[in-house]
Amino acid sequence: MKAALGVLALAFGAGACVVGITSFLLGLRRNNDALLAVGRKCVAVLLVCAVAAVGIMEWALISHDFTIRYVAENNARSTPLLFTITGLWSALAGSILLWVLILSGYIGVTVRHFRKRASEPLVIWATIVMLGVALFFFLLVLGPANPFRLVAGGAPLDGRGPNPLLQNHPLMAFHPPMLYLGYVGFTVPFAFAMSSLITGSIGEGWLADTRRTTLIAWGFLSVGIILGAWWSYEVLGWGGYWAWDPVENASLLPWLTATAFIHSVMVQERRAMLRVWNLSLVIATFCLTILGTFLTRSGVVNSVHAFSQSSIGVWLLVFLGLCAGSGLALIAWRGDRLRAPGRIDSMLSREAAFLGNNLLFVAFAFVVLLGTVFPLIAEAIQGKQLSVGEPYFNRMTVPLGLALLFLMAVAPALPWRAASGDVLKRRLLLPAWVGTSVMVLTLIFLDRSLPTALAFGLGAFAIAAIKRETFMAVKSRRSADKIGWMRATGRTLAGNPRRYGGLTVHVGVVLIAVAIAGSHTFGTKQEIRLAKGRSAEVAGYTFTYVGSNRSVTGQKTTLSTDIRIAQGGKSLGVYAPSVSTFPNSNQAIGTPSVRTGVLRDIYLTLVSSPNRTGRVTIGVGINPMVVWIWFGGALLAIGTIGALLPSVRRRPGSRAAQEAAVEAHSSSGS
Repeated sequence: MKAALGVLALAFGAGACVVGITSFLLGLRRNNDALLAVGRKCVAVLLVCAVAAVGIMEWALISHDFTIRYVAENNARSTPLLFTITGLWSALAGSILLWVLILSGYIGVTVRHFRKRASEPLVIWATIVMLGVALFFFLLVLGPANPFRLVAGGAPLDGRGPNPLLQNHPLMAFHPPMLYLGYVGFTVPFAFAMSSLITGSIGEGWLADTRRTTLIAWGFLSVGIILGAWWSYEVLGWGGYWAWDPVENASLLPWLTATAFIHSVMVQERRAMLRVWNLSLVIATFCLTILGTFLTRSGVVNSVHAFSQSSIGVWLLVFLGLCAGSGLALIAWRGDRLRAPGRIDSMLSREAAFLGNNLLFVAFAFVVLLGTVFPLIAEAIQGKQLSVGEPYFNRMTVPLGLALLFLMAVAPALPWRAASGDVLKRRLLLPAWVGTSVMVLTLIFLDRSLPTALAFGLGAFAIAAIKRETFMAVKSRRSADKIGWMRATGRTLAGNPRRYGGLTVHVGVVLIAVAIAGSHTFGTKQEIRLAKGRSAEVAGYTFTYVGSNRSVTGQKTTLSTDIRIAQGGKSLGVYAPSVSTFPNSNQAIGTPSVRTGVLRDIYLTLVSSPNRTGRVTIGVGINPMVVWIWFGGALLAIGTIGALLPSVRRRPGSRAAQEAAVEAHSSSGS
């Protein structure tokens, strides 16, 4: 019964997409408000059907309905409730179903948000595009990725349970949904970009309409990537957090192009420039989310993150080609009207710095894309399996990352249009001295590696520049009443949350970059063999083997080894790296034990369990600065929330006069 209800909900959802698209098209053609209202009602039906389908699947998982094949393959009676619920996205079909739910939610929220402008062609065509994307994914879950298929030959008494890797840490409840909220959210700006091209509304209006959604999607994707790195660090037991895995790269690619868009969109809003560029970035970002879906769910790559071989790869490739081809064709069609009136007046300006920032982000994305898909293309053409590993990515991306750090410090300090030498000196001299000092001290006292010294120096340069920018902004606003600036601009003392949110995000990115450089340069890894009661020393820490414990539950059997850690004769506690085996899997899953500190983590893994002589082999990793990656990720989230806060209201007055007053005050006061 549950399977039939689930399929019925999906069928009604697909039908609602078809009826909605038809109603909107006819309503536009006939200028019929009643038909447009039918289309909007179909969006509500679509959302109800998606919620119903997901609810039915969760009902089947929680009630252990093993007549449904997806439940039998990804659930077991002994699976804890948390991982029973997360079983929805632990395999291919369920993850696409979650995608459908999130997409339907975005469409519903967007239609409601624009309900007062529901008859505008820009909004109508954007809704049609979103419904078209939703129809594709509904067809996927009705066809090759149907999660409600029944088990052939009768239901088993128990299921196989989720993949052991996906039921070994509570981060599985947060990491995939965050990624999907990011991936799917980029459908909204893509739809409005396509709508602007279709309707000829190629000004800056669609940017304002989608700014918040773009930021929300970018924020979710950022948090999802950080949580994925944390999951890898806490679960996989290899001591790292990023391995340039193809599926990791698939999530990074749209993040890079979306980050470029978020920066360049400010140039278009302010100077009416980069129209073709921004449209291309939005379309590329959406297409890269589809490419990421293809890499993750088609089985073409071997990865701990990827799902098994499936039949949806061709569907996704065709859809990807359709989206990319349509976007390029529309840009070519509207090419003459997309010429921007604005021009870059000086290379020493914020818009020029943002353009350089964009080029670096796109180059970064191209390098990652090339290293990710080239082995697949080579195998498809020549039948040879090639591997592009960490050395390629590090060699190609480190210079780009350092250049981005530099621009991250310089760009916010530059005024729009042009900057004089005196302004640059006042704004950047002190941060430059701070950065240079840190770089020299790093070379003298820490490491002679130039990339590491540059990363630390540029990070300090960026932080100092951001701190100075924030200090001057707060100081200016406190004295604004005295000079009449607030009256000219219509701003209040509350300031600009969008700007402060962006600066907070920049601080988070700098912390992540510096922490990555530090953890790679100063980390230590070593294996030690210990008999019970014996000790070994690594990097100034003493590790003593206390004993082993074995625990058995319905979910798994776990062997843990107690290791006492001491430093300078002071005990830091007992930690227990472990290895678990699951009833329906031959794969042993290690669980590291991590002592997190402000400066470094102590990372223990159980390499081999006690042998006949009672010895164990323990992997010891001393990982500096890793906690700052997670802290930087938290700042990304906080900054995104800040940037989404409503801007202070402006009092009546022309925008040109307001901008002139801001620029004049900034130049004179800083």
